[in-house]
Amino acid sequence: MSIHVALHHVTHYKYDRRVSLSPQVVRLRPAPHCRTPILSYSLRIEPEGHFVNWQQDPFSNYLARLVFPEPTTEFKVTVDLVAEMSVYNPFDFFLEPGAQTFPFVYEAGLKEELAPYLLPAAATPALQAFLDSIPLDDKGEVRTIDFLVGLNQRLQQQIAYTIRLEPGVQTPQETLTKASGSCRDTGWLLVETLRHLGLAARFVSGYLIQLKSDVQALDGPSGTEVDFTDLHAWCEVYLPGAGWIGLDPTSGLLAGEGHIPVACTPQPSSAAPISGAVDECEVTFGHAMEISRVWESPRVTKPYTEDQWRDVLALGAAVDHDLVAGDVRLTMGGEPTFVSVDDRDGAEWNTDALGPTKRIYAQDLVQRLRDQYGTGGFLHYGQGKWYPGEQLPRWALSIFWREDGQPCWHDPSLFADERDPHDYTSEDAKRFITRLTRKLGLPDGSLQAGHEDTWYYLWRERRLPVNVDPFDSRLDDELERSRLRRVFKQGLEAEVGYVLPLKREHDGPGLEGARWVTGPWFFRDERMYLFPGDSPMGWRLPLDSLPWVAEGDYPFLHEHDPFAPRGALPAGQRLRAQYASHTAGGGFAEGGTVAMQSGPQEGEYVW
Repeated sequence: MSIHVALHHVTHYKYDRRVSLSPQVVRLRPAPHCRTPILSYSLRIEPEGHFVNWQQDPFSNYLARLVFPEPTTEFKVTVDLVAEMSVYNPFDFFLEPGAQTFPFVYEAGLKEELAPYLLPAAATPALQAFLDSIPLDDKGEVRTIDFLVGLNQRLQQQIAYTIRLEPGVQTPQETLTKASGSCRDTGWLLVETLRHLGLAARFVSGYLIQLKSDVQALDGPSGTEVDFTDLHAWCEVYLPGAGWIGLDPTSGLLAGEGHIPVACTPQPSSAAPISGAVDECEVTFGHAMEISRVWESPRVTKPYTEDQWRDVLALGAAVDHDLVAGDVRLTMGGEPTFVSVDDRDGAEWNTDALGPTKRIYAQDLVQRLRDQYGTGGFLHYGQGKWYPGEQLPRWALSIFWREDGQPCWHDPSLFADERDPHDYTSEDAKRFITRLTRKLGLPDGSLQAGHEDTWYYLWRERRLPVNVDPFDSRLDDELERSRLRRVFKQGLEAEVGYVLPLKREHDGPGLEGARWVTGPWFFRDERMYLFPGDSPMGWRLPLDSLPWVAEGDYPFLHEHDPFAPRGALPAGQRLRAQYASHTAGGGFAEGGTVAMQSGPQEGEYVW
């Protein structure tokens, strides 16, 4: 997403008499290597009676050479340009292998080509003391980019920024002694420092554009409070493999999309925006700069306006009408993506399915989404996509609610909160499944206990190296190590879960309506051994071990066409009535007694 910014820059000289101007050189056109796209550019000169010749200096900077045949009382330069402020990564480059650590030496041919940028002035006492204070690793084990970033930030912290109206550039001795200077002073100090360290560096003059952030930063400064531009100066260093890289010691940052170079030279004197001579006179100087946003693409931090949204929705309604008329059916899915502020490089926010905080943040988000969009809905935590090369599937947190607004879940406190510690065991699972079986009026004999595959884990243990046990951290596969440790710790004979086969019968006798039925499962072994793995038990059932059934007798489950017309959901009150209080007297069996389902009782809450 980009922003198009119009920059307007006026430099105006007024003289107290008619004077003759020598040829004037204007260096206010973005340099050829400028990384920020310049969509349009214009240079207007007054008085109109002049000649202009565009040329490039020995360093490829654009120059406008102006000749004024007649005397004049004013000289005015107006620059207008439109820049596309598309964010780019200033670290998006690669270094040659020999330049990845500092110090390094340029190859002989390259060093000859960079000669003008490698010649430092004699080191003064203050500069020499500063150079001596820079820690250097003779073994070359410091990454070059880390070294340059550290040096750039040190100057930003050590040299206070001041607005200096005097012409010219301070010497490094003056800047270090005063511990202050303008952008051109600190930039020239960095150029001289890098040259003394054996790096090719050049002085850069240009425009700096800074835009107000759409939102306040969550960490660190938010930047300027208003859109801003000014003439600026910084430094560029040549790195083999990357080319010229901008360093701005005024901010301590690398040059970004807001840095628009107009002149890059070995010496500051040849990078002046305007240079030339004039007859002796009194001069009134005027200078004005302003920027304006001429176009902005909608973005996450500054989305569409209300009027734009209305237009989008109106267009969407028209598209929907055409799709319905053409019998075109669409589905759409979406997955929210977290971007960590505190741990951007953490494995859980880049590659790992889980981590120390991801699941906690995910549950917090799903709770807030349910409160915002799915009030009265219920939550389901389960498995998600399974990516190639990963031992386990990812996980998915789902929210389900009724479109008509009627609640399908009343007590959110019944949802387990993974942020709170829980310690449930297989005994808790057994109590739950037994109670559910009786609630549904089914015999306890249909319950099936699940066990880890004893034979597999005994075989797996025998294949371990003789000096390694399942609890040993030397196993290469961390997941396998955790899996073996868990299984052997709980014991191979332990019941890890329970299964209740269920089927919904919709043709019950009389007024009973639909009912639940069950039946036993038979396996080749006496026990139901689960497939080895870490997934929940329902994903590891040995269904292939069930008795063979002829294809004509197999109870196939026929999926409904997801696009087939469906009737409206029953009213919430009607569904709620199915779970009202029970009274003895008939109906279905519950815990060995006969019970009859009645309607809602007085004082009961129903849908």
